[in-house]
Amino acid sequence: MALNWEELEQWMENQQLPKGFDVFRQSDWIENYVRGMMNKAIPAASAAFQTTNANVAETKRFVVVTYPIGEGIDLASVRLLAKEDRLKLSGLPGGKDETIRLPKLVLPRTCQAEYDGAVLKIKLRKRPPSKRSHVAMIQGK
Repeated sequence: MALNWEELEQWMENQQLPKGFDVFRQSDWIENYVRGMMNKAIPAASAAFQTTNANVAETKRFVVVTYPIGEGIDLASVRLLAKEDRLKLSGLPGGKDETIRLPKLVLPRTCQAEYDGAVLKIKLRKRPPSKRSHVAMIQGK
């Protein structure tokens, strides 16, 4: 058993990992390591780990997103696209685009956006749960 642990420590050194269980005390290091591994393994899933400036909150019926967009921005250049599961902001300062994943499915047509001079506030109604059901026939012998 000791040989296996020594092999594990040797492997960790080769991977440039801290020795022993010190790795578990360094949460920032773990987060960066996992993010890097996810980016390599599944590039499309890496967007889920990217940080955003948006603050997303939920009420009983709404999802409310606040985004600090800054003062003196040309609103005509900013574009907001609402989908059931995400928002996409384009034309942000510096030519940036940003995608914000929503915690619940929403009704995109209910999107209301207000700009107060520094913060963009976006309000969307949550999609109601489906009341549809289906009685399935069971086949057998």
